[in-house]
Amino acid sequence: MKKLFTLLLFPLLFTGLSAQDEVAKTGWNFGALPTVTFDTDLGFQYGALVNLYNYGDGSRYPNYNHSLYFEVSRFTKGSGINRFYYDSDQLIEGLQTSLDISLLSDQAYDFYGFNGYDGVVNANWIDDESDDYITRMFYKYDRKMFRFKVDLQGKISGDKLKWATGINLLNFKIGAVDLDKLNKGKEGDDVLPDVDGLYEKYQQWGIISPEEANGGFIPELKAGLVYDTRDNRPNPMKGVWTEAVLIGAPEFLGAESGFAKLSFTHRQYFTLIPKNLSLAYRLAYQTTLAGHAPFYYQTQVIVSELKGATSEGLGGAKSLRGVRRNRIVGDGFFYGNLEARWKFARFRFINNNFYLGLNGFMDFGQVTKKIDVNIVANDAEVSPEPLNDYFDKDTEKMHFSYGAGLRIVMNQNFVIAVDYGMAADERDGDSGLYIGLNYLF
Repeated sequence: MKKLFTLLLFPLLFTGLSAQDEVAKTGWNFGALPTVTFDTDLGFQYGALVNLYNYGDGSRYPNYNHSLYFEVSRFTKGSGINRFYYDSDQLIEGLQTSLDISLLSDQAYDFYGFNGYDGVVNANWIDDESDDYITRMFYKYDRKMFRFKVDLQGKISGDKLKWATGINLLNFKIGAVDLDKLNKGKEGDDVLPDVDGLYEKYQQWGIISPEEANGGFIPELKAGLVYDTRDNRPNPMKGVWTEAVLIGAPEFLGAESGFAKLSFTHRQYFTLIPKNLSLAYRLAYQTTLAGHAPFYYQTQVIVSELKGATSEGLGGAKSLRGVRRNRIVGDGFFYGNLEARWKFARFRFINNNFYLGLNGFMDFGQVTKKIDVNIVANDAEVSPEPLNDYFDKDTEKMHFSYGAGLRIVMNQNFVIAVDYGMAADERDGDSGLYIGLNYLF
């Protein structure tokens, strides 16, 4: 832990050495880090990442011509990221082009049921010091996801109103937690018990169908409109970024079941003190318009621009910080974030521009369209347990979290992010620490 924070706070040592106006960057520049980060839900991350930026002749700085991102990393709780991401508005004249190819694995993917507070989470069942302990893996399953994603944006009117289209091919492989693998080398009380978790029980009760239980293929087609007046993409000081996106996964392309979803997201940025203090908020709504979305897709949060390795929730590093990851899952949901962003120090180091920032935030979200939960035992010998241990019908309401964060930013584009969030309701968990990349929105 000491080494982790030494790495993140290293630029602080140079704050007073070279506080100057920014120098425009030209040509290729890069940010490279050993990926020593931490996420409450995923554990410590280790590996490496490189982000290459091409600024051309520097006349567009801080806007870049090309960005290439490479990451290979693993988390101590069993997740892995293998990712290549490319972004440019110069590759094809008049188009913003992005490409993402990722293989994401998670040995213990969080699964707390459906419909937010309607699904009961018993913290004692996963606390190995509690008398009611069952297993730390009770609310988990094993998930592997391959993603090939291409997004295009083009101008409709000036530089502000744009059309968006794209294709997102997702392949999910799902199964029970591999206890043999996780128990390797463990002894005594450290050994995870071989008992059914919520994922297995939902199958036994017919809530998750046999057709969906092992995952499947989602060929997602996208069309939308984007209105963007931001003055800076990584951390705007003013402007709006609003989008409406319609996606469809047709069966004729190989989808397990066809469906269509609509997503609407509005982000707005206000300057409170020029260059140094801003207020930003995001409001988003997503719902299923037609068909049936498989349960393993329902954690996906639809966006026009993928800023990290995942866009999932609600709950966790990318949506409601401090709330358990994937705590809020429904067929439709609303969420929002409010942040005050302060750039409190600027300096130059090794011929690069740096600034340090502090954030205060509040996050919130709620299921607006519930997933049907009908218990029909698939096996005559399996009878549902006391329902109030698993379901608390019609209790879903707004979930809240709040906290603060630190940002270390190089050349206005390479952003190291540290956030600590706390859940306002104990049913959502306690708190979470997240160390990664980029502003939330």
